[in-house]
Amino acid sequence: MKSVYLIRHGQTLFNKQKKIQGFCDSPLTELGIQQAAIAGKHVLDLDLKFDDAYSSTSERACDTLELIADVPYKRIKGLREWNFGDLEAEGEHLNPPLPYGDFFVQFGGEDESDFQHRINTTITELTKESDGENILMVSHGAAIAQFYRYWLEYSEVRRKGRIQNCSIFHYHFKDDTFILQEIIEHDFSALEEK
Repeated sequence: MKSVYLIRHGQTLFNKQKKIQGFCDSPLTELGIQQAAIAGKHVLDLDLKFDDAYSSTSERACDTLELIADVPYKRIKGLREWNFGDLEAEGEHLNPPLPYGDFFVQFGGEDESDFQHRINTTITELTKESDGENILMVSHGAAIAQFYRYWLEYSEVRRKGRIQNCSIFHYHFKDDTFILQEIIEHDFSALEEK
């Protein structure tokens, strides 16, 4: 059996500015760096040793992984966030109500079912190709949400609300099935935005 630790990146400038951020990228804020440090401490406290590590090609994900674990890793395009087309870097107020479905296609973005398929296929292939037992993957909020939805029926663990920056979704992979074991959300209450 393999364990996959799927982690969302830390807070970014566009997160703070409430901008749509998919394929476009912005750097981690000071708060995002501190969030990644707290997640990294949690990983150390658990004494987790990652056999393989992967990150979305986005800078915000790579930087988060490097702050969480000092391990070699591969950058994987398939772990990138949803492509929002021409709405990239625009205000979040332009998002329609959930579910998004094919809304972003008219702007040159991805259809929701295509996006979910991309994320699930990428994570599944990386997991199957790994010879290790503990696998780290750093990705994005909507990407993790789509993966969570795809495998929801196989797990009794449920998320509450939005996916927090640097939260950890711990899955077991057995018999070609991902079963969510826990969602680790860190206490960031002591952090003050600068």
